[in-house]
Amino acid sequence: MIYNIKGKNLTLGDRTKEKVEDKLSRVNKLFPEDAQATVKISSEKLDYTVEVTIPLARRLVRAESTQQDMMAAVDKAVDIIESQIVRHKGRMRNKVRQNAAFKAEYESIPIREEDLAQEEDGIVIEKSKRFELRPMDAEEAVMQMELLGHGFFVFLDASSDTINVVYKRKNGTYGIIEPEK
Repeated sequence: MIYNIKGKNLTLGDRTKEKVEDKLSRVNKLFPEDAQATVKISSEKLDYTVEVTIPLARRLVRAESTQQDMMAAVDKAVDIIESQIVRHKGRMRNKVRQNAAFKAEYESIPIREEDLAQEEDGIVIEKSKRFELRPMDAEEAVMQMELLGHGFFVFLDASSDTINVVYKRKNGTYGIIEPEK
């Protein structure tokens, strides 16, 4: 695996980069040899945020972790990457059984079958909810979201008559998801 380690608001020495590469070597076996891992380590106040991004042929594997200790954040991000790729391989195994077109992608992920046995086979939807969509604008949807205390809100845009989603971003601003026409 090829590593690209960058620091934001801090300078990373060679020893720190070696430690990060050593931590990431845990997931080397899960990816092709030519895979490129981009690691961004940023420091804000007393916390370190580690973002690991590894592009695959048809998928992007990404993990983000924030901790007070930089190496603990790296460990957490590696754990997330590992569980994501094992879960993805398990899902692909089920798709290969249904459709042979997924076989190439399934075989490109080098995970042993024993590792897949530890992971759950399906996705469990714990709760289902129904609600009435009322026409409103984005500002009103944000107010409704804040009143409910949720991180997102689904609404019917009054001007375009489409279903949109407003959400609260990590930096405190808001975003909107609109369907393409």
